[in-house]
Order: sequence, then C-alpha cells, then structure tokens
Amino acid sequence: MRARDLGLACGSLTPGARNSIADVPGVGVGHTTLNEGDIHSGVTAIVPHAGDLFRDKLPAAAVVLNGFGKSIGLMQLNELGTLETPILLSNTFAVGTCANALIRRAIAGNPEIGRRSGTVNPVVLECNDGYLNDIQAMAVTEAHACAAIEAVRADFAVGNVGAGTGMSCFGLKGGIGSASRRLRLDERNHHLGVLVLANFGNAGDLVLPGGRRIPAAAPGEPEAGSCVAVIGTDIPLEHRQLRRVAARAGVGLAWCGAFWGAGSGDIALAFTTANPVPQRPDTSLLSQRVLAEPCIDLLFRAAAEATEEAVFDALAAADTVAGRNGHRRISLREILSR
Repeated sequence: MRARDLGLACGSLTPGARNSIADVPGVGVGHTTLNEGDIHSGVTAIVPHAGDLFRDKLPAAAVVLNGFGKSIGLMQLNELGTLETPILLSNTFAVGTCANALIRRAIAGNPEIGRRSGTVNPVVLECNDGYLNDIQAMAVTEAHACAAIEAVRADFAVGNVGAGTGMSCFGLKGGIGSASRRLRLDERNHHLGVLVLANFGNAGDLVLPGGRRIPAAAPGEPEAGSCVAVIGTDIPLEHRQLRRVAARAGVGLAWCGAFWGAGSGDIALAFTTANPVPQRPDTSLLSQRVLAEPCIDLLFRAAAEATEEAVFDALAAADTVAGRNGHRRISLREILSR
C-alpha cells in the first residue's frame, strides 16, 4: 500500500515512474528487518550509485532542523561537501555498529584507507524506536548492516521495514516512506526523490492533504521523535545549493503537522549523482555543471512536496504493531477504515 493508494497525493508536480528515491538513476535501497519477540528494528541502506563511493564521491550536504540526534558523519560531509559511503539508517543505539560496518566495507575495497590515504567518513542517521523495540538489547549487528547494503535494489518495500520497523509517527505506526518528482530542465527529464525515516509528531497533529486532521488514537505524548529525510537528485548542484534544497524537507514535515519539538532529531541530507568527485583526480581542475540559480525554486517545491508525500507513504504502508511491554501503534489504514 502506497500513499496514493489511500488518496494521499501531495502537491502539483508529477511523480516519477516509481514515485520513490529510486527514480533517480542509479539509486537503490535495501533493508534488513528484525521483527521477533520484543525486537522491532532493522537497518535501511541507501546506495547512490553502483560503483565505489570512496573512489567516486558525490556532492552532498546536510541540514539539522533540530539537533536532538546521534548521527555520525555529518560534520565532515558538510565540511568537504561530499558523500563517500552508502547512507545507513537504523535505531539510536546502532549508529556505532553501522558505522563500523561501513568502515570495514570501505577498507575491504580500498586497503589504503587509514594508511596511504585519509580515513573514510561513514554516514549513519538514526531515530529512537524504543517505544516498540527493546532498544537496550542492541540487536542490530554489522552483519545486518551489510545485509541491507547487499539487498539494495530499485524496487524496495516501504512501511515498517528495515530501520522503520519500530518507528512511530503522529502516535500511529510510522516507518520508511518515499516519493519523487519528475522535473524538466533544458528539454530533459530529471528527478528528485526523497526517502524518510518517519518517527515524529504529536498524536492528533497529523494533517492529511486537503486539511483533514487525524485524531489521536491514544492519549497524546510530548513530541520527542525524529525524522530523517534523504534527498537524491540527478540534477547537478553544488554544496551550497544542496544545503538549500535539503532545508526544504522541513517545509514538507511542517505541512504534515510537525513543529520539530525540543526532543526531536530532524535532519535532512541531500546528494546529487551528477558531478562525481574522484578520490584521485587526473587533473588539478575538474569540470562541473551546476543548476542556474533562477531555476532552484522548482527543486525547493519538489523537495517539500516529495518529503510530505514520503511521510504519508510511510504511514500508508505501515501495519499495526504490538511491541515490547504491550506497547502498540495503530496503522493509518486502520484509522481511516473506521
């Protein structure tokens, strides 16, 4: 079940064929899902291209909307403006484990890392799934992280899978969602896609397209969740432009009813598959194309629309879950069917 199957289309721009981040050529997503007993967690991997990201880095930028979070790799990513590993999403206590998996994977493909060259910058983002998942069990392993990368493909599941298995959103069952927009520039089609890990929002604050509000399914709790939005595009952008596009994910979250509470970790990361940056360039000067600044409003709208729809996508696909200690999150589908 996707957002549009429930009539939850957003905005005016046209989606891509898959209506997911994988509409950006070369981008794939994979999951490892842990769903047994009190464990409701996992790992989601976003791989921007099929090559070696350490050897062929991609321009990237991140924006922290509210910094109650434990992510790793964002400081160097913003300092150097490049992404050099797959992006892993998981729960808060799995960040170090997932980072180790990315480091070992990069070293296996590039034995010079940390010896004849600099080290590698693993990028891992997280949300706290502790309401439904026994997060203290620290069940996610490096093998789970590697399996998510190995499972990467263009057609992938959404809802309570991978990193989204134990997540909550507006008091309902949250998880992984994705959406995209097709953009026409210089007589060519391009795409901007978003994947969200939706684990945020006060119960009763969710606003559906058209303005309908979903009442709280259970007594409300303070907004203390998080949302990670990963934006990919094949439009050539430089680091400053990517930061500006990433910030517009916040518009999409706000349209859903979020206000980024004090205990919420809301982070957006954007990358472009255009203009790859070689680890060992053959020349001192590199040729790059870049979007003309007067056209950037189109990308701002696309990022906002696709982020909003990706949140609804996570809610539409997620199933009702009974988690640890009898905790329960009801699916949006179940609410709408009443």
